[in-house]
Amino acid sequence: MSDLQRHLKEDFGFSITYMDTRFVILDLGIQLIEEPKVVPKVEEKAAPVPTGVVSTTMDTLTLPGSMASGKVTFSDGETAIWMLDQTGRPGLDPDTPGYRPTQEDIVEFQKQLRELIQKSGL
Repeated sequence: MSDLQRHLKEDFGFSITYMDTRFVILDLGIQLIEEPKVVPKVEEKAAPVPTGVVSTTMDTLTLPGSMASGKVTFSDGETAIWMLDQTGRPGLDPDTPGYRPTQEDIVEFQKQLRELIQKSGL
């Protein structure tokens, strides 16, 4: 519709409103052909590479509202952000929604987290 309005103005010097353009199209029985929309391809995220090892790091600047925070990479390659709130309760925010680490990974993560907290003096 906007292309039609532009052509009428540029080619014939007619400036008409959107509504007038609609009426002209309806009166003349013109069928507008829409150009197919190009849908961009969504690249799939590469699957995490299993390492078989749990690694836990602590942030130098903690997340707001937490005593300590950091990142953890589980044995299957999935990553998450961990935090300890003001009362000492742990929280885990995985990058993949709904992800649940294995029980062995949780045990290893808790062990490494305990060591990091002790080293930091919290």
